[in-house]
Amino acid sequence: MKLRDFRDLKEMDLDELKSQKEKFFGEVLNLRTQSAMKHLENPSKIRTLRRSIAKINTLLREYELGIREKH
Repeated sequence: MKLRDFRDLKEMDLDELKSQKEKFFGEVLNLRTQSAMKHLENPSKIRTLRRSIAKINTLLREYELGIREKH
């Protein structure tokens, strides 16, 4: 899994952002399960994924407000 830079996320269109958000959210849930079972190798990965989701939410909100145009 490669986490995307904010510049890479800006280049994505609306549908790609939504699918990426769902993918990251699923990974966070999986990592939380691993964390609860004490099998998580890299706990900082959860934090990084949550921040990526927040960046995606920011871009989605910009689409809603009309700041960013739909491709």
